[in-house]
Amino acid sequence: MISRTHEAGAVAALLAIVVYHTPQGLTAQTVIIALIANTIGALLPDIDQASNRLWDLLPGGNFTGKVLRNVFLGHRTLSHSILGILLVYEGSVWLISQLFNNNFVNVEVIIFALLIGYGSHLFLDGLTEEGLPLLWPIKWKFGFPPWKFLRIKTGHWVENWVVFPLLVVYVLYLVYLLANRIN
Repeated sequence: MISRTHEAGAVAALLAIVVYHTPQGLTAQTVIIALIANTIGALLPDIDQASNRLWDLLPGGNFTGKVLRNVFLGHRTLSHSILGILLVYEGSVWLISQLFNNNFVNVEVIIFALLIGYGSHLFLDGLTEEGLPLLWPIKWKFGFPPWKFLRIKTGHWVENWVVFPLLVVYVLYLVYLLANRIN
């Protein structure tokens, strides 16, 4: 999937959870930071690509991305595995706890939002022909449906004209549900 599909999928997943289980006592600061964390989480598994949007946010990021992509041993390896999920979880708990004061924002909500974005990325990539190496370093790849010929080809018409528009409509529907709940 391309980055805009991952971003839409992450927002859709986050909003779906908020619609059905709204955390109590959310502040505006927590909501804003959680949305940013959710978007970062949606793009984080593709950090192994120099063209990832996250590298654009850093000074000299494209150069750094080209150098560091070799650390990840190729695209869809460590960052798309169960081991990668565990490392991102542990790393985000530590980093977000260091960056934010729990008296100012709800750190748990921010960590959860980042992980929802990360998980939605993996779910969407599991729908593609390439699948996911969930048991990396074992090279088995998993996908849904299990038959590769039925899966989506990244960046092609099914993603651009079916998956992405459906995600946008779903996000708008969830925003509608939230707006009606608030009023």
